[in-house]
Amino acid sequence: METRRLTLRPLTGADADELRALHADPEVMRFLDPAPVERYLGASFRAAIEKETGRFVGWFEFTGTEVAELGYRLHREFWGRGYATEGALALIERGFTTGDVQRVVATTMFVNAHSRRVMEKCGLRHVRTFHVDFPDPLPGSEHGEVEYALTRQEWQRAQGERHVADGNS
Repeated sequence: METRRLTLRPLTGADADELRALHADPEVMRFLDPAPVERYLGASFRAAIEKETGRFVGWFEFTGTEVAELGYRLHREFWGRGYATEGALALIERGFTTGDVQRVVATTMFVNAHSRRVMEKCGLRHVRTFHVDFPDPLPGSEHGEVEYALTRQEWQRAQGERHVADGNS
């Protein structure tokens, strides 16, 4: 799968060193619990490769059939370039146009403002704030977790509005 600046392909065992490097960055993992790298290998997780340089940017997750979970994790040097939004929008569009996806959901810690902003740019809306009892809570977890979501109907309506705004009615 390709976007304007990224190639998104399934993560493979050959990406394990890149994943370890990504997950070794304390700033990348600031709002996340560590999990074994092997958890991310497979069709639901996609490596994001910068087309121009061939560099490993990070990964995206789009898991599920009717309800798809969206996730992303990028190397810090790629933050603020719009890659998270670009990759997420492409996966959302693909899920709604070629799959049985009826709803996309994404979660993060309440205090993770940058990730929340990406979700909002992708059209997801805040659904709820909830609290999880973690055995070893991360700083900021006292503010809770947030869930964002977008339905196929909401996405289609927004596409129609964009189409009209672009003068293509």
